Amino acid sequence: MGTGRRGGGGGGVFHRLLALSSLLLLASGEVVFEERFEDGWETRWVESDWKRSEGKAGRFKHTAGRYSADPDDKGIQTTIDARHFAISAKFPEFSNKNRTLVVQYSIKFEQDIECGGGYIKLILMFGPDICGTQTKKLHLILSYQGQNYPIKKDLECETDKLTHVYTFILRPDASYSLLVDNRERESGSMYTDWDILPPRKIKDVHAKRPKDWDDREYIEDPDEVKPEGYDSIPKQIPDPKDKKPDTWDEDEDGIWKPRMVSNPAYKGPWKRKRIKNPNYKGKWKTPWIDNPEFEDDPDLYVLKPLKYIGIEVWQVKAGSVFDNILICDDPEYARKVVEETWGANREAEKEAFEEAEKERKAREDREGQKAKDDGGRHRIHRRHKKHYRDHWDDYHDEL
Repeated sequence: MGTGRRGGGGGGVFHRLLALSSLLLLASGEVVFEERFEDGWETRWVESDWKRSEGKAGRFKHTAGRYSADPDDKGIQTTIDARHFAISAKFPEFSNKNRTLVVQYSIKFEQDIECGGGYIKLILMFGPDICGTQTKKLHLILSYQGQNYPIKKDLECETDKLTHVYTFILRPDASYSLLVDNRERESGSMYTDWDILPPRKIKDVHAKRPKDWDDREYIEDPDEVKPEGYDSIPKQIPDPKDKKPDTWDEDEDGIWKPRMVSNPAYKGPWKRKRIKNPNYKGKWKTPWIDNPEFEDDPDLYVLKPLKYIGIEVWQVKAGSVFDNILICDDPEYARKVVEETWGANREAEKEAFEEAEKERKAREDREGQKAKDDGGRHRIHRRHKKHYRDHWDDYHDEL
């Protein structure tokens, strides 16, 4: 969520300057869709009735949330726990053929979500998905010829209660970058990081290591000769410092012998020293060959024409704030938007969060003491947990 907003009343000098800087950036790129959720956002978005007849549909609220840098800088927040949320907007059809595609948005998990999503959908699916302590996934699912392909990398999302901005950049060479808060988290290629096409190269399963392949990095020195008499060197010798006691009586005590000690001249069994092998070829590896099943698609990166964006998630606990949604073809403009929104607000939001947490903890302490005094705290907690367990399957059905 940010202070820089396009349109609306009371813009002031700052917003006029922001608008001017945005126009300058747009001169070299196109903004396909940008939503900062100002007044009038309802005319662009349609809430779905999906699951409403079953009583399982939640609602979105226009708000900055429980804490924020600017209460007037609003997004849309999921409300009502254990519900499905679905809302979408339409924009002029856009093709990313021969163009860079940038998808970006911010989300703030104000709640202890327990289990639920915070992603967006527009042919692709992108964003956080949290469930318990095990799942902290950052989804990046692409569609190709009617089939969905998740990224093979294990990507983790942010799990704190502050706003974070997620950015996905897809280029015409099928390379991509994934940024969190304007910092690159991952990068790669659709060819290698999704199982969409067979790999270009495969290991030659028929290849065998040549018989004369020498993978010994070091060998014994063949020119070294064992010194004469080496094997005659004893392991132990009499201690030259040991002296026969004055009281030693050979008639009674026997012949005195000094104790034995390790021989410093003894070096153990003789071994030739090791030298670098002049014939060393390295560790043999199975060679890679062209995959006969690989057939390139120069349009691999091209998605179906985009014209809708949606939020479709299930959440055990509601309270996530979506904001600053952007679809464009200019990564520099997207970066600038993050700086002018999240970057300008993060410190103030952090302070607001810390203050809200103090108030929340104080309130919980008061309520906890009251519940304890009433003797009903445990029963309320047990009923609360059972209510949410009854809804866990809905989350997995939605995915």
